Amino acid sequence: MQTFYTVRPGESVSAIAKRWEIPVAALIAANNLPSPDFITPGQQLSVPSGVTTVQVKPGDSVYSLSLSYGVPMAAIIEANRLSPPYTIYIDQILIIPPGVPYYVVQPGDSLYGLAGRYNVTTGGIRRPDLIRQANRLPSDLIIAGMHLIIPYAPPGGAGRLAFVSNAGGAYDLWLYDPRSGRTTAVGGQQADAHSVPYWSPDNRRIAFIGKQGVLFILDVLQGTLTQIDQLEPYTTLSWSPDSAQIAYTKQNRIVLYELAAFFGRTLPVTGAKHVQWFPSGDKLLFAAPDNTGTDQLYEIRVNGTGQRQITNDTFSPKNEVELSPSGSHALFTSPGASISIIYVAEINTGNLSELTGGPLAKNYYPAWAPNSAAIAYSATDFAERKGYFSTIRTERPQGRGQQIPAVSDCFATPVTWSPDSEAIAYLSGCEGSGLSSEIWIVDIRHPAPIRVVSGTGAITSVQWSSAAVPADNYAQFRSDVYRVSFPYPAAWRAVSETRYEGADGFFQISALASDLSFDELCRSEAYHPLMPYGSSPRIVPGRVQGQEACYIFPSQDQAPELRQQSAFIAVYPQPVVINGSTYPYFILWADQAHLQAMVNGLRFL
Repeated sequence: MQTFYTVRPGESVSAIAKRWEIPVAALIAANNLPSPDFITPGQQLSVPSGVTTVQVKPGDSVYSLSLSYGVPMAAIIEANRLSPPYTIYIDQILIIPPGVPYYVVQPGDSLYGLAGRYNVTTGGIRRPDLIRQANRLPSDLIIAGMHLIIPYAPPGGAGRLAFVSNAGGAYDLWLYDPRSGRTTAVGGQQADAHSVPYWSPDNRRIAFIGKQGVLFILDVLQGTLTQIDQLEPYTTLSWSPDSAQIAYTKQNRIVLYELAAFFGRTLPVTGAKHVQWFPSGDKLLFAAPDNTGTDQLYEIRVNGTGQRQITNDTFSPKNEVELSPSGSHALFTSPGASISIIYVAEINTGNLSELTGGPLAKNYYPAWAPNSAAIAYSATDFAERKGYFSTIRTERPQGRGQQIPAVSDCFATPVTWSPDSEAIAYLSGCEGSGLSSEIWIVDIRHPAPIRVVSGTGAITSVQWSSAAVPADNYAQFRSDVYRVSFPYPAAWRAVSETRYEGADGFFQISALASDLSFDELCRSEAYHPLMPYGSSPRIVPGRVQGQEACYIFPSQDQAPELRQQSAFIAVYPQPVVINGSTYPYFILWADQAHLQAMVNGLRFL
């Protein structure tokens, strides 16, 4: 439910926001205010996640705190379960809720209007039905003076949130659906407090290190758990781009574990950690000490050759290393827990940029946006009487354009991006305990934080899938002629045996034969005389199931009627024979928005 504060004479949006350390933009968005100056006494404001704890000082009383914060005494008494005569003590930690858990209906209000004003929407659609259900109303009729619970609505959007919580009594892996708002336990209670979920690129499986350090692979579609290895907690896990292998480090080795073969190849690299797959699929990033003992970033081919040192700096150790989805940059934090600064390294040159960060230089859990254009992270801050909390910040990789869309009352919180790079999920609900109990989502374009998961259990980690889970709204295309299968949006319909179309995209497949080298073949398709990808398409190398491949993405001058046509070309493991002709290459055309999801799930039959 949302919490409502009643504006007092002389108050401003900025003063109210500061009282609970909430970004002004978040308070404005939570109430869809036309102007930060346009509030009036008696107006009810929905107040999102903020810092609600204070330390009692000499002279404080429930009454004085009620006056200071503009919150009814009853709200403070209930939040802290105080008993008469409501005595409080110096240095006691109290919760000061930013208002009351209901809205008082005003003349002219309607459920539809309230849903719009307070962001009770799913996918941009108002949900007055959720307000009616939360209050058990027999109809949409409401009367001035009624006390209404205003719930948060599932925000909608693609993908699922995987999170680790002990809400069911024991730690487990859970999934949250942002379209329906449903949460489901899926980990067979094999997770632990230290577990971190890692989605496969095709969003069909989740890897995590669970109890006794066992590396588990969860098949989201089938609900099965497979034990792979035993690792140290918090070991970085990385999926290959084709979702066929897991990379991790163990005992001075990089392990590349092939799931289908139940076999792990090893690369001996002393001190390696934070290994991650490049999007090309043919090399790996990792951190390891140089000959002076200083951590540096390196790359190495998956066959163990071509090791190259990327950085040559003095920042050590290198923590929380994360490669950008584009493969062009890598971030890390250094030196440790008390001071943690985020640096971004350019892969080609090793040049470093330092992010601005928060005021205490305690910046944690940095995460790349899927489009590689921004980095989100948790920056720890401190306020008199309130103690430590964290702000959710975003910055460009070069360290410019910092924004603060939300705040958490936790010392630090993991953050994770939505598949479209437009929203961030984070943890809150610590209330001074150190353990979070809530997941919030904030849209960086309209930063009204939405609480999506809350309960009595602790939540320790959260990770958004990179696209829709195929079981939700994807069907499986299969062609025995072209020997491929891959997921596609279930709403699309067949135009022919090789082409499907929908309102939001399309795909078509074929096979190619050519005397050109593979690189020349990709370039020939990209720069076809009819310019199907515009005048300056982008060619990106790739791999699928160990096979050489390339992506072709259109330039901005592509003809609109081509509907953002992109292409993926791959070498068949074995050439296919169709009507007596042999074809060594497979090609998939699709709109750019859906191409990657199809390739992530593509399999040669």
